[in-house]
Amino acid sequence: MSGHGAPTIQATELDASQLTVAVVAASWHTTIMDGLVAGARRALEEAHTGKVVEVRVPGSFELPVAARRLAESADAVVALGVVVRGGTPHFDYVCSAATTGLTDVSVATGKPVGFGVLTCDTEQQGLDRAGLAGSTEDKGYEAAHAAVSTALTLRGLGV
Repeated sequence: MSGHGAPTIQATELDASQLTVAVVAASWHTTIMDGLVAGARRALEEAHTGKVVEVRVPGSFELPVAARRLAESADAVVALGVVVRGGTPHFDYVCSAATTGLTDVSVATGKPVGFGVLTCDTEQQGLDRAGLAGSTEDKGYEAAHAAVSTALTLRGLGV
């Protein structure tokens, strides 16, 4: 796990009061997901986000279709999930589908999608990144910050 080179981020530096942000979160690995959602909520509150819509889907594979629908009425989407490697190729298929699907949503809609999908070899790696007490990273917070920051940048382009 590497946080080396990561920028220092503070959502308090952002003014998202005019934005609608949708958070779509998977349901697998409840403890990790609750941490990711809490981190995203904290970032959106600190950025004074105007409106936040939260939706839960069964798993990370379902994130792209929900993100696509939410992007129709939101300025940005935050996608949160966790996939833990098992003994079959399922991990590779789900990770690839979620990553490609969420990228496609962003490019097709012109709306930023904060990528908060953890792809982990072990559940402990997910716990370490979930923003929980004792975690070394807060990927939910980071994904929400990235989505809001990018939405504000795009809005500032005026095109």
